Amino acid sequence: MTNPEQLLFASTARAFLDKEASLGTVRDLHARAVSFEPGWWRRAAELGWTSLLVPEELGGGSVSGAGVADLALVAEQAGHTVAPGPLHPVSVVLSGLVEAPDGHTDLIEALVSGETVASWAVYEPGRPFEPASARTTASRTGSGYRIDGVKDRVEAGTQADAFLVVAESDGAPRQFLVPADAPGVSVTAQKSVDLVKTYARVQFDGVDIEASAALGSAEQTGAVIERQRQVALILQCAEIVGILDAVLAMTHQWLLDRHSFGRPLASYQALKHRFADMKLWFEACRATTAGAVEAVGTRSPEAPMLVSVAKAYVAERAPMMLQDCVQLHGGIGVTWEHDLHLYLRRAALNRAMYGSPEDHHRAVFELSRTQPEEAFA
Repeated sequence: MTNPEQLLFASTARAFLDKEASLGTVRDLHARAVSFEPGWWRRAAELGWTSLLVPEELGGGSVSGAGVADLALVAEQAGHTVAPGPLHPVSVVLSGLVEAPDGHTDLIEALVSGETVASWAVYEPGRPFEPASARTTASRTGSGYRIDGVKDRVEAGTQADAFLVVAESDGAPRQFLVPADAPGVSVTAQKSVDLVKTYARVQFDGVDIEASAALGSAEQTGAVIERQRQVALILQCAEIVGILDAVLAMTHQWLLDRHSFGRPLASYQALKHRFADMKLWFEACRATTAGAVEAVGTRSPEAPMLVSVAKAYVAERAPMMLQDCVQLHGGIGVTWEHDLHLYLRRAALNRAMYGSPEDHHRAVFELSRTQPEEAFA
């Protein structure tokens, strides 16, 4: 249940987004081939967006004490305007750093202030999302490690100051912080279907880093990566919920305003039934996402299952709902000038990243076979 503090926090975020990251702003950034403005991101950080997953002793804190839930509220509000900015990559990196902060407190502080942007380098060319499996290698040297390999689909990669790189070291997955300007690092921009979310291909050619660049121990890495995966998925689902909320409201208003044969479109029974179905699916999307957010926030043993349930349902259902809304708008719904495609693009991107709905359906099946039935009672 959202408490008064969270409601105030969400309304503040919404007001900021409406003023500073409207749909008009998204179109303007696209026209200028800009992903996001660093100054805008620093102002967002001042509102507390970057501190929510960070403990108070490390300079963070959240309005309600439930940082994951507060972060999901921000992501949902961002969905209403398909906002730009590195909320997702920075949050995912921070969710890993706070699990093993020793030696990384300066970077955590810089990320919380918004002065620095970091991104999770986990995908590899031609390979699906398998976060614990990497062909990129980290070989031991006298003073640390040497990173060799290629990562792609690194969100905000061209504007990132550092990468949290998943690599194989001594036969086990590890994560390493690599500065974007380190010798041997080359970054190439990659476009996406979204107007302002950009990605990058990052090549690591003999990049030497200190031993302190490693995040935690080999024994910790699996749990840290899983935590990051869960945070990435709930951010996606929460943003899609915000997208659906905005588009359904837009479509409902259109059906009330548009007339056919002297009657508003909303008065036709067939369209009423169609919209009622979408409203039902929307509430199911919101509920499954809320369940996943709560499980991740409380570190429930059910979290791996519930985040996959949410991603499988929300990311599968949302594009179909948005296409229905396009149809309900008629011809204007398929024009560049109408805002519907901005939302559809973001939802389609979120559907593809960090595992497709089909991948998560399979994950739910596998987890249901290995976990006792009483865990889901």
